[in-house]
Amino acid sequence: MFSEINVMVEDGKLGRNLGNSINAQAKIGVSDAKAGAPILITGSMKPDNIKGLLGYTPLADACIDAVENGLETIYAIPVEGEIVGRIGEVMHTGTGEGSLSVEGSPNNAYDIVVRITGSGVNNEGSFRYSIDGGNNFSDERIIPSGGTYGMPGTGLTLVFAAGAEGESFLEGDAYAFSTDAPAMSNAGALNAVEILAGFNKTVEICHIVGASGKALWAALQSEAEEFMGVYKKPLIFLCEGRRCGDAEPLGDYLAAMKAERKDISSRYICVCLSYASYQRKDFRIQDINMAGVISGLIGQAKESLSIGCVEEFPISPEKLLKLLPEGVENYSRELDGIGYTVFRRYDGREEFYVSNANVMSPAGSDFQHVESVRVLNRIVREIIRQATDKVQTEIDPGSVEGSLKAIEAHLNIAMEDCERDKIISSGEAVISTEGIDIFTEEALDVEATWVPMGSVRGFNIKFAVSNPVLSGREQEE
Repeated sequence: MFSEINVMVEDGKLGRNLGNSINAQAKIGVSDAKAGAPILITGSMKPDNIKGLLGYTPLADACIDAVENGLETIYAIPVEGEIVGRIGEVMHTGTGEGSLSVEGSPNNAYDIVVRITGSGVNNEGSFRYSIDGGNNFSDERIIPSGGTYGMPGTGLTLVFAAGAEGESFLEGDAYAFSTDAPAMSNAGALNAVEILAGFNKTVEICHIVGASGKALWAALQSEAEEFMGVYKKPLIFLCEGRRCGDAEPLGDYLAAMKAERKDISSRYICVCLSYASYQRKDFRIQDINMAGVISGLIGQAKESLSIGCVEEFPISPEKLLKLLPEGVENYSRELDGIGYTVFRRYDGREEFYVSNANVMSPAGSDFQHVESVRVLNRIVREIIRQATDKVQTEIDPGSVEGSLKAIEAHLNIAMEDCERDKIISSGEAVISTEGIDIFTEEALDVEATWVPMGSVRGFNIKFAVSNPVLSGREQEE
């Protein structure tokens, strides 16, 4: 059946403004992927697609978390794990005589459980395995006749050894062990950052995947100044602070993090210190640093909006199961106060929220939070773009003021765009004409200023009982 009537739907006629937000970030992390250039990851990709490009690696996990939470475009830069991940001791529960050992080098942090599902020896018994502590299991497999089974994507090989007598592997027996993720060196991370200097795509956040400390943060502080001053590419570095040790008192951890923060003074460094038990998009439940989630939230927020906005950015308790270690929420206020980015809960609410998206600015800075730096960086990028259009433009000696006004109007397109997108209240780029000698200096002095959008970070509420009888008498008098 057909019709002579053609139907055409035209979209975009309402003129909805999508703004000039970049919504693109870079991630640098350990991966066994081989690439000569950053690997494009998009918001439409499924976890298996991302793992297919980046492997079962920390870099892939960070991309999965960011995409799930709103980031549309990621340029992933794989770095070799120079610090090899550790394989923990294999613990056996059950009465089977067989043993299990592990060979290889882990590609990521795993909590592996191997469960015997059918009794027998090699080439007879069967098993399933989990890499997330038993929350999700593989399909059932026969124990290989040679005793070795390589777990796809993990870098690990299970070695089954039959017992001398009796049943080797008994249904219900289990073997469990954990691994640490491989890590990149500071030098490896910084070498990857240099790739972005010559990269022809614009990104606003660079997430360094994996725990780091003051030494790397200080180096990135210098890199950020170079990216702004030399390459004219303003960039925020999102880093992951270390987790509190298993036997480390929380008070000692707080003191250590205060020491790490000391002497770091940059509006371009944001450090996430929150760790959590988190269910990823592929249903793995793992203990992670929440920086990947933070980068996703930033990706879906307009530049001026804080990702701590309670109405806009709740994290469900079905996703974030609990903050780690137990009791760390009691220190959230202090960690937030010294410039780290942490998650918290509010009384009466089950969801989790970012307390503040802090950057490690000096005291008194106008740029204390990621959102204010994002606005700054967008204005810088846009005015540079407009100014580039006017490089080597002629100035009419007979109408210097008119020529400068035309250039000034062109520069202010950037400010008008920001006003229209409601990331600033108002703004203006002004060319200084005082003492100008365009024939000898051939450069213009420009001052760009703006009024930011306001933000409510708290309430001062006064409560009092009112006596209507007394109030009525007062009115009569």
